[in-house]
Amino acid sequence: MKKITLIIGVIFMCFAAKAEYNKDIMIEPVLKTDTTSIGQKIIFPNFTNNEVTICKITIPKAASTGWHKHETPVFAYVLKGNLTIELENGKKMRFPENSSFAEVINTFHNGVNQGNEDVILIAFFLENKGERLSIPRNNLITTK
Repeated sequence: MKKITLIIGVIFMCFAAKAEYNKDIMIEPVLKTDTTSIGQKIIFPNFTNNEVTICKITIPKAASTGWHKHETPVFAYVLKGNLTIELENGKKMRFPENSSFAEVINTFHNGVNQGNEDVILIAFFLENKGERLSIPRNNLITTK
Protein backbone atom coordinates (compact mmCIF):
# COMPACT_ATOMS: atom_id res chain seq x y z
CA MET A 1 0.00 0.00 0.00
CA LYS A 2 2.87 2.40 0.85
CA LYS A 3 4.42 1.82 -2.60
CA ILE A 4 1.11 2.57 -4.34
CA THR A 5 0.71 5.75 -2.30
CA LEU A 6 4.25 6.80 -3.26
CA ILE A 7 3.59 6.15 -6.95
CA ILE A 8 0.35 8.14 -6.85
CA GLY A 9 2.19 10.97 -5.06
CA VAL A 10 4.95 11.04 -7.71
CA ILE A 11 2.37 11.04 -10.53
CA PHE A 12 0.49 13.89 -8.86
CA MET A 13 3.71 15.87 -8.38
CA CYS A 14 4.61 15.41 -12.05
CA PHE A 15 1.18 16.65 -13.13
CA ALA A 16 1.46 19.58 -10.74
CA ALA A 17 4.94 20.42 -12.08
CA LYS A 18 3.68 20.08 -15.66
CA ALA A 19 1.09 22.78 -14.94
CA GLU A 20 3.93 25.19 -14.12
CA TYR A 21 5.49 24.88 -17.60
CA ASN A 22 4.39 25.14 -21.21
CA LYS A 23 2.06 22.26 -22.15
CA ASP A 24 4.71 20.89 -24.57
CA ILE A 25 7.29 20.36 -21.82
CA MET A 26 7.66 16.74 -20.69
CA ILE A 27 8.66 16.07 -17.08
CA GLU A 28 9.70 12.55 -16.09
CA PRO A 29 10.85 11.82 -12.54
CA VAL A 30 14.03 9.76 -12.44
CA LEU A 31 14.49 9.40 -8.67
CA LYS A 32 12.52 10.22 -5.56
CA THR A 33 13.86 8.59 -2.43
CA ASP A 34 14.72 9.20 1.19
CA THR A 35 17.21 6.32 1.38
CA THR A 36 20.40 5.28 -0.40
CA SER A 37 20.56 2.22 -2.64
CA ILE A 38 21.24 0.07 0.46
CA GLY A 39 18.54 1.61 2.62
CA GLN A 40 20.55 4.21 4.57
CA LYS A 41 18.45 7.24 5.54
CA ILE A 42 19.52 10.31 3.54
CA ILE A 43 20.39 13.15 5.87
CA PHE A 44 21.33 16.45 4.33
CA PRO A 45 24.45 17.88 5.94
CA ASN A 46 24.41 21.27 7.61
CA PHE A 47 27.25 22.88 5.70
CA THR A 48 28.54 26.38 6.29
CA ASN A 49 29.60 26.83 2.66
CA ASN A 50 27.15 24.85 0.48
CA GLU A 51 28.10 23.76 -3.00
CA VAL A 52 26.65 21.40 -5.61
CA THR A 53 28.89 19.73 -8.18
CA ILE A 54 27.46 17.90 -11.19
CA CYS A 55 29.89 15.61 -13.02
CA LYS A 56 29.72 13.60 -16.20
CA ILE A 57 31.68 10.44 -15.41
CA THR A 58 32.81 8.00 -18.13
CA ILE A 59 33.94 4.52 -17.11
CA PRO A 60 35.51 2.68 -20.09
CA LYS A 61 34.72 -1.01 -20.64
CA ALA A 62 36.48 -3.32 -18.15
CA ALA A 63 37.41 -0.33 -15.95
CA SER A 64 36.31 0.64 -12.45
CA THR A 65 36.23 3.74 -10.28
CA GLY A 66 38.42 2.18 -7.60
CA TRP A 67 37.25 1.64 -4.04
CA HIS A 68 36.03 4.86 -2.46
CA LYS A 69 33.34 6.35 -0.22
CA HIS A 70 31.30 9.53 -0.04
CA GLU A 71 30.70 11.34 3.22
CA THR A 72 27.78 13.35 1.85
CA PRO A 73 24.78 12.57 -0.38
CA VAL A 74 25.52 11.77 -4.03
CA PHE A 75 22.89 11.01 -6.65
CA ALA A 76 23.59 9.46 -10.05
CA TYR A 77 21.82 8.88 -13.35
CA VAL A 78 23.12 6.20 -15.76
CA LEU A 79 23.05 7.91 -19.12
CA LYS A 80 24.66 5.05 -21.06
CA GLY A 81 25.70 1.45 -20.38
CA ASN A 82 25.19 -0.73 -17.31
CA LEU A 83 26.92 0.03 -14.02
CA THR A 84 27.71 -2.54 -11.35
CA ILE A 85 28.37 -1.30 -7.82
CA GLU A 86 30.38 -3.65 -5.59
CA LEU A 87 30.24 -3.33 -1.81
CA GLU A 88 32.88 -4.60 0.61
CA ASN A 89 30.48 -7.24 1.95
CA GLY A 90 30.36 -8.85 -1.52
CA LYS A 91 26.94 -7.50 -2.46
CA LYS A 92 26.58 -6.23 -6.02
CA MET A 93 23.97 -3.88 -7.37
CA ARG A 94 23.33 -3.30 -11.05
CA PHE A 95 22.02 -0.08 -12.54
CA PRO A 96 21.05 -0.23 -16.21
CA GLU A 97 20.96 2.63 -18.69
CA ASN A 98 18.34 5.28 -17.84
CA SER A 99 18.21 4.33 -14.16
CA SER A 100 19.12 6.46 -11.17
CA PHE A 101 20.17 5.86 -7.59
CA ALA A 102 21.31 7.47 -4.36
CA GLU A 103 24.88 6.45 -3.65
CA VAL A 104 25.84 4.78 -0.39
CA ILE A 105 27.17 7.06 2.33
CA ASN A 106 30.33 6.31 4.37
CA THR A 107 30.47 2.85 2.80
CA PHE A 108 33.35 1.82 0.57
CA HIS A 109 32.22 0.75 -2.88
CA ASN A 110 33.57 0.28 -6.39
CA GLY A 111 31.78 1.21 -9.63
CA VAL A 112 32.54 -1.37 -12.34
CA ASN A 113 31.84 -1.45 -16.05
CA GLN A 114 31.41 -5.11 -17.00
CA GLY A 115 29.90 -4.31 -20.41
CA ASN A 116 31.29 -3.78 -23.89
CA GLU A 117 30.63 -0.03 -24.07
CA ASP A 118 31.47 2.96 -21.92
CA VAL A 119 29.30 3.62 -18.88
CA ILE A 120 28.38 7.29 -18.67
CA LEU A 121 26.96 8.70 -15.43
CA ILE A 122 25.75 12.11 -14.44
CA ALA A 123 26.50 12.48 -10.71
CA PHE A 124 25.20 15.20 -8.36
CA PHE A 125 27.37 15.84 -5.30
CA LEU A 126 26.15 17.86 -2.30
CA GLU A 127 29.17 19.17 -0.48
CA ASN A 128 30.83 21.74 1.70
CA LYS A 129 32.79 23.97 -0.69
CA GLY A 130 36.42 22.96 -1.02
CA GLU A 131 36.05 19.39 0.27
CA ARG A 132 36.66 16.20 -1.67
CA LEU A 133 33.89 14.55 -3.69
CA SER A 134 35.06 11.09 -2.62
CA ILE A 135 37.60 9.46 -0.33
CA PRO A 136 39.75 6.65 -1.82
CA ARG A 137 40.02 3.54 0.36
CA ASN A 138 43.82 3.74 0.40
CA ASN A 139 43.75 7.36 1.63
CA LEU A 140 41.58 7.71 4.71
CA ILE A 141 42.76 11.23 5.59
CA THR A 142 39.93 13.68 5.03
CA THR A 143 40.09 17.42 4.61
CA LYS A 144 37.59 18.01 7.43
